[in-house]
Parts: sequence; structure tokens; C-alpha cells
Amino acid sequence: MVRVKSMSSALILKNSLVLYKNRPARVLNTGERVEIETESGVQKVRLKDLLLLHPGPLNSLAELHPLSGDVQTAWEILSDLPGEHNLEELAELIYGAYTPDTAWAAWWWVADGLYFYGSPQALSACTPDQILHEQAARQAKAVEAKAWLDFLDRARAGRITPQDRPFLRDVEDLAWGRRTESRVLRDLGRSESPETAHALLLHAGIWEININPHPARLGMQLTLPDPPLSDLPDEQRLDLTHLLAFAIDDPGNQEPDDAISLDGERLWVHVADAAALVSPDSPADMEARSRGATLYLPEGSIPMLPSQAIQRLGLGLNQVSPALSFGLQIDSGGELAGIEIVPSWVRVQRLTYPEADLYMDEDPFAKLYRMAMRYQERRRAAGAGFIELPETKMRVVDGVVDIYPILPMRSRDCVQEAMLMAGEAAARYALEHTLPLPFASQDPPDPQALQEMLMGDPWRVLNMSEMYALRRLQRRGQIGVSPSRHAGLGLPAYTRATSPLRRYLDLVVHQQLRLHLSRSTLLSEMEILERVGASEAVVGGINQAELLSERHWTLVYLLQHPGWQGEGVLVEKRGLRGKFILPELALETQLHLRQDLPLDSRMMLMLKDVNLAELEAYFQVLDSPSLR
Repeated sequence: MVRVKSMSSALILKNSLVLYKNRPARVLNTGERVEIETESGVQKVRLKDLLLLHPGPLNSLAELHPLSGDVQTAWEILSDLPGEHNLEELAELIYGAYTPDTAWAAWWWVADGLYFYGSPQALSACTPDQILHEQAARQAKAVEAKAWLDFLDRARAGRITPQDRPFLRDVEDLAWGRRTESRVLRDLGRSESPETAHALLLHAGIWEININPHPARLGMQLTLPDPPLSDLPDEQRLDLTHLLAFAIDDPGNQEPDDAISLDGERLWVHVADAAALVSPDSPADMEARSRGATLYLPEGSIPMLPSQAIQRLGLGLNQVSPALSFGLQIDSGGELAGIEIVPSWVRVQRLTYPEADLYMDEDPFAKLYRMAMRYQERRRAAGAGFIELPETKMRVVDGVVDIYPILPMRSRDCVQEAMLMAGEAAARYALEHTLPLPFASQDPPDPQALQEMLMGDPWRVLNMSEMYALRRLQRRGQIGVSPSRHAGLGLPAYTRATSPLRRYLDLVVHQQLRLHLSRSTLLSEMEILERVGASEAVVGGINQAELLSERHWTLVYLLQHPGWQGEGVLVEKRGLRGKFILPELALETQLHLRQDLPLDSRMMLMLKDVNLAELEAYFQVLDSPSLR
């Protein structure tokens, strides 16, 4: 576009030819606002928005016709003449006259910018070098335009190749969530959605199936944190290294942040002392607050804290580890007593759940398990919900997916109950000492629906469809500074306190407890609420990213195992539409039922198709249903 200066308003009269928004217009009436006729109709505009091309008279825009003339000669003449020229000179040189018709035709050559540039009253001829540069640019643009049209032809014919990747940059950006639109998809007449972009990239072979776009699409931080950490404070720690302490985790766990031990009738839950290195509002704390939690993906995790925090604090990674230890006793009714919280030194042995399960009939594991079961029975009697739907662990190595079930084990139950004890102990300690904490609570489900499901027996064993329905009955948990009942856990007060290396609000709990123990100024309720708000702003996205990533890799697993077959259990139905759980994959899918079947019917299913971009898998029934 050529930038020009306005002519004097005195020269713009009725029936003048003017330029308005780079198109010709005829002046109908002048005044405070000028009435003009354009190609699209009559309108009133500001005088300063008009540029005079010819004083007229112009009786109709239809008088303006395409003209032929000797532009090359005009350019040569004006190139040899010093100074600036005007539109009248240019029109006479090219067309032999200065009329509205020739003025518009001459102005087109100025607007085109190849030979001339400037305004009607001050225009100049381009230099030969400028012309050559512009011609080369136009030729390159024409080649580019042809290449683009050729690419669209290939795309419409389904013949995109990896060599076309440069044309697909905006498609990749859309699939990653970096932009919200794509010229390629728009020109192909397809929806401009991340899913459509993903599907095109897969179909074209630009992306492999092992590319997981969901965390980036949700705006997750995918770089490793690297803020500085403090040194351990010089403080008194209780020496518990004489006790056998066990960090029991899934095989392959790289973040051992909790351990349990027995001291007579006293249970100790030891937790990595993250707050000793990460004080409130320190750089590491601010970084952890922005992340909210460790992002666990099958292809690898993005930690909330720098890796050196795990190296220095992970229980069992060093001969002796600093911990914040929760000491308590469990009476015959499963109630907690004698709660104390202390910084400590512990000596920890690491075990996997399968390894620990081999020793559950021997002390100290047998005694720990009896304590855990007393506590669990108390929670069950208080209405805790025990939902035991199929779960799996997933690992991705070099793009190859491995899925294996999480089996019920006494060691797993023991550790889970011990962690809940520590959370209740922290909440009760905070209430006793009036400490603001981020308390977790949950309202109970509809009592009538729950009563009907359990048939008045909290110990009743539920089948899979009832477990599925019970999960749907659960209400969303809440975090606040006022303690309240956690109905899902069957506890009167609770806070999460056993994963400060992995969850920000657990770290906040530890920071507050340490401030209290050192008699320092506590975080106020408002400061706790600000941290709760910051955490909740990102944790929802983390949960969604983990959920979508697990589904993505489950479908990749199915693509890597074409013809997969496995059992499906009918857990919900609406008419002849049924929802099935595939226990081997912990995957839910919907199928059309050929007949009305009872819930918990089991059928062998076979993989039919996978739509990775839409995160959908389709199965077909192989055999008749059974209730085995």
C-alpha cells in the first residue's frame, strides 16, 4: 500500500474524483462531512479520509475504464527528470491526457509500486535497482503462491508427504495449542480444531503416534524447575535412626517421600522434610506455587521441585535422611492418640509393594497391618467410601507402552492407611494449636442413594457396577482454612501432608508446621487462602493433562497391539447403550448392546479401530455375555 498525503480541502469539489480506502469515489456533496458515491453505494465520510485524484467533472464511476498506455517510456522520462512530479504529468506521459479516467489509470501504476511511488502531488520514479528487487520479490511470491496451490491440491487428494511439513507449521501450532486457527485447515474446508490438526498430521505421517500434545495444549509447564534451595537449618532433630523404617512404593518409583516405622505401640510416619529446604516465599516456593504439583506423564514426569530436592531429601536415597515425622498411637477403636510432630533423622530401607507383601505375616509388618485395619474399620463405620475399580500402571520407554494392573495388596492398604493417619494427625494437631492450614473436606453423597446402594451395611462388598455408581455419587472435595468433615475418607478433619515433594499444598502444610515448631511467625489465613487459590488455578489443568495423557498412551498401546482382545464389564446402561470397563486397561468404552443385559455382564471384546486424535477406541463383541 502506498502512503500518501491529503490534498487541500479547497480542491475537493462536487463531481471530483477522489480516493477513499484505496478505491475510487465521486464527490456528490461537500460540507462538514462529504457525501460520496463508491462502488458499494453512497455514504458520508470525513474530508481528511479523502485524497483528490482529479477535480472533475466525473459524472459516474462507470466512466472509469481500464486503459492501455506506454508505462515504460513514462518511467524512463521521469527517471531522467530531477525532483518530484505529480499525477497530472504521469497521466499525460502514459495516456496523452489528464482526465478522471486517465488519472485513475495512472494512479493505479503508483499504487502498484513497481515503477512509481508517492502521492498525486509528489510522486517519483523508482530506481532500476528498486524495480529489479521488486520484480524478484513478486516472482518469488508467485512461485510461493503456486507451491501453496499445489500443496492444497495434494492435501485435498490425500497425498501429503513429510516433505510438505513447511506448509503445515500453523497446523502443528494448532495441534500443540500454540494458536487457535490454521490457514491450511481453513483453505481445506476443515474445522480449525486441535483434534482436526492432530488427525491431519497423523494421516500425513508428519507426526508419529508417540507424540502426546495434551500437556502442551493445556498450557502445562514442561521445563524442569531449577531455583536455588536453602541449606538444612541448624536445628535439633529427634534421632530415630535406631528404628526400622520402610519406604514402600511401586516398582520404579524415583521419589520416595514417605516411610513408616514402629516404636512399640507407636506408629511413626516419616515424610521428606521439604519445608526445611523450601521456606515460604523463597524462589523455590514461588516456583512450586506456579506449578502446583508434579506433572506425572507415562513418558516421564515434570517435578514440582528441582531434582536436587529429591536427591537430598528422598527417604532411603541416602544413609540417613532428614524427615518431618508424625508420631501417633491407634487405640482399639481406630482413634488416634498421643500425636506429636517433630523434625527427625531416619534410616530408611526401600521396598516395593510386592516385596513388602511377602512379609505381611511377620512383625513389624503384621503389627502395622493390624493397626491399619483398625483405622480402616473406624473410617468405614463413619461412612468412608471404598471404591475399588480397576487401576493400572503405565510406562513408556522409547515410545513403547507397557501397561500392567495394580493388584490389591495388604502392603498397599497398610501404607495408604498410614498416610491417612498422618493427614488426620496433622489436622488434629493444627486444631489443637490453632494453626491455619489448607484443610481438605468433602460433603457426603445423597444419603438415600447411598443407603439404597449399601443396603444399610457399610461392610457390604460391592460389585463393579455398584462401585462405578458409588464413584458417580461422590461430591467434589474442597480445600479451605476451616476444617470440616471429609465424608469420602470418613474423617472429621483432614489435610494432605505426606507428599510435600510432589504437591504444593502438602508443602504449605509442612511450612506451617515447621514455623509453629520453631516458634516463628505463622502464615495467616489470608496467606493460606492465597496459596490455595494459586494451587487450584493450576492443579485442575494438571489433572486433566494426566488424564488425557493416560488415555492417549492407552490408545497408543492398542495401536501397538492391533487385534487386541480382552474382557469388558458392563457397569452402566441406558437403553441399549452400555458403558463397559476393560479391567486389563482400566479403560472405559461405550458399546451398542444387541440385547438388554444385566449390569456386571462380562464379554470378550476385540479392538476394532482407534481414533487417536479424538482419543476414541472402538470395540466389537466376540462372545455371548456371562456373569462370571
